[in-house]
Amino acid sequence: MLFYSHDTFGLGHLRRSRALAAAITSADPKASAMILTGSPVAGRFAFPNRVDHMRLPGVIKRADGSYASRTMGMSIEETTELRAGLIRSTAEQFAPDILVVDKEPTGFRGELIPTLDLLQERGQARLVLGLRDVLDEPEVLRAEWERKSALEAAETYYDEIWIYGLHDVYDPTAGLPLSKETQARMHWTGYLRRDLGEVGEPPEQPYVLITAGGGGDGAMMVDLAISAYERDPSLTPRAMLVYGPFLSGDTRAAFEDRVAALDGRVTAVGFESQIETLFAGAQGVICMGGYNTFCEVLSFDKPAVIVPRTTPRLEQWIRASRAEELGLVTMLDETRDGWTPEAMIGAIRALERQPNPSKAISDGLLDGLDYVTERVNALLQQLPREVSA
Repeated sequence: MLFYSHDTFGLGHLRRSRALAAAITSADPKASAMILTGSPVAGRFAFPNRVDHMRLPGVIKRADGSYASRTMGMSIEETTELRAGLIRSTAEQFAPDILVVDKEPTGFRGELIPTLDLLQERGQARLVLGLRDVLDEPEVLRAEWERKSALEAAETYYDEIWIYGLHDVYDPTAGLPLSKETQARMHWTGYLRRDLGEVGEPPEQPYVLITAGGGGDGAMMVDLAISAYERDPSLTPRAMLVYGPFLSGDTRAAFEDRVAALDGRVTAVGFESQIETLFAGAQGVICMGGYNTFCEVLSFDKPAVIVPRTTPRLEQWIRASRAEELGLVTMLDETRDGWTPEAMIGAIRALERQPNPSKAISDGLLDGLDYVTERVNALLQQLPREVSA
């Protein structure tokens, strides 16, 4: 298995690929997986046996939406060309039976196309496009995919499209003019359950877990949560705050001063590679609306309040509002509820009375990893006999 996870920003693509690789290799002792990732923090994660990763040269996204190379002396065009060559040579030597591409059909700036051409020409691998449950507003997504030639790539290269959600929750391809043939190759897997195996000893309970995901866009939510504890000295239970590795240094330093002044009512860490331990012991969760965090909330069956970002995409707001409609979580909406300390105080206090997601979970909602392993077995059976033998 070869996984492509472009990860120019955040942790979502890498964490999703890591969960899939772990499940597939656990189900098949002969399976191995390589994850290609641009994440600058990939090395902080532990990877299971028979799962490894290769770091691609990094890029950063500027405030204006353009990209720049993290590699000194190289333009973004040169960096993309270097990444494309590394991806292709890895695919050529690793010779995967299955390539799973996360979210971007052509990769970052089209860097994946030479590899897709190679593998399709050889005909000895199956190509899969994996999409999260929500991508963006239909009109915005359609324009983006047309601009990136992603629609053509999805039609031309991929043997299957896996959607890591359920159709009756949300259809991320709504608005895309996919052919009937391509739609017939789509599989709704269900959400990707997080491993509920061995977890470490959680901190002293009770506590509320406050997590900003990767943290790059989490400053507003973190500020709101700290403000709630500053405003109301009687607010309980205490909070365990995880900033995320991408929260900027100056902003985090200011938060640290405020946390220290709360005398233990809020404790904070920058990054927790085993965040499952904190989820397992939490009374409830305050979080943003990213895909992986949402899967953890469902998997650990924790009452949660989602504070979704609305820029640069509406993805988190769409996911949170739909999940609230289904009774899985509640949402702190900027327009409806207001992003104020008082609103956050009320949300934290209400967690104790909020039903667990399991009260509303439907059949198949968390069956994604099992479904994916079944599809892997089915795809392997389609390979030329001399390759799969």
